[in-house]
Amino acid sequence: MKNRKKINYEDDYLLFKNRLSIKMLLMMLCSLLVIAGIYLFVLKGNFANAVIAILEHFVYQDRDEAAVVYLKTFKRYEFWLFLLAVLGVFFVIFRMYVDNVSKYFKEINRGIDSLVSEDAQDIALPAELASTERKINSIRHTLTKRKTDAELAEQRKNDLVMYLAHDLKTPLSSVIGYLTLLRDEGQISDELKTRYLSISLDKAERLEDLFNEFFEITRFNLSNITLVYGKINLTRMLEQLAYEFKPMLAGKNLKLEFEMQPDIFVSCDANKMQRVFDNLLRNAVSYCNADTSIKITAEQIEDHVLIKVINEGNTIPQERLERIFEQFYRLDISRSSATGGAGLGLAIAKEIVELHHGQITAHSADGFTCFEVSLPLVGKS
Repeated sequence: MKNRKKINYEDDYLLFKNRLSIKMLLMMLCSLLVIAGIYLFVLKGNFANAVIAILEHFVYQDRDEAAVVYLKTFKRYEFWLFLLAVLGVFFVIFRMYVDNVSKYFKEINRGIDSLVSEDAQDIALPAELASTERKINSIRHTLTKRKTDAELAEQRKNDLVMYLAHDLKTPLSSVIGYLTLLRDEGQISDELKTRYLSISLDKAERLEDLFNEFFEITRFNLSNITLVYGKINLTRMLEQLAYEFKPMLAGKNLKLEFEMQPDIFVSCDANKMQRVFDNLLRNAVSYCNADTSIKITAEQIEDHVLIKVINEGNTIPQERLERIFEQFYRLDISRSSATGGAGLGLAIAKEIVELHHGQITAHSADGFTCFEVSLPLVGKS
């Protein structure tokens, strides 16, 4: 593809050079013809006869006298007059050539002005400037896409902050309400007191989760992820991580199923990679149907290891699946505080996996969603 573009650019530049060369040759030919005409007219007697005829007709009324005046005035400077005429011809031809070349610069400047003014139409230049036209239009398309992407990202971020701020208010109001009841109610039973404290603690923990999401946004945008490599047993990491998810799994009566080869070793940043699978499991638990199973598979295939996290739930439409790894994108359109996070988990997972020279993809069909992570083995990172 790159070689094809290079060939196209070379063809365009060759066309441009050929056009200019042809125009230069035509102008040189015209200048030679004009100089030849001047030479024949001035040095071969035609000019002399014309001047003498004019003097004879309008001034002296005598050919001999007119010839004498011509010899004294024009003949003496005949060579210089010819040289001046030749220089004049070359100047005119050169000026015409410069004007012709400057026309291309004017067209390029017009294209740049159109680019700066953010004109929606594609920029059209002469055929000789086809490569420049493509480059300017490519820049225009890139700038337009970047502007659109930036506006969409900013809008998603603003929406996210708005929804999170709304979510913060709800549990905070509950905490304040129940604590107020505990303070003001003098004759409250121990059972009711325990219930109010339990609800307040749940809401406070939800507040902590929301604050963590805010910090996640800040960290994701203000810092770069750096890796500290080490040799880890991927199988044990996944088993340990699954054990830590038992409370979340119990909340929806979910089960974890494993199909993993024993003792798969990879070279990676253990903390960052644990974060990847933590995000994938959280996502699976959030969008998995209750009373179903989440399946984790891991197998070594040639020089890499393939990990899959499969859950049963609503099929994700293709248009949403294509955006699932975007920053701040959430499948939970309602932005409910009960499910879904800041929309950064999968975006961060993708960045970490790619920093490890791996790949992460998502597939969804027939009520099952599968996330696949491919990582190089030890020594391949």
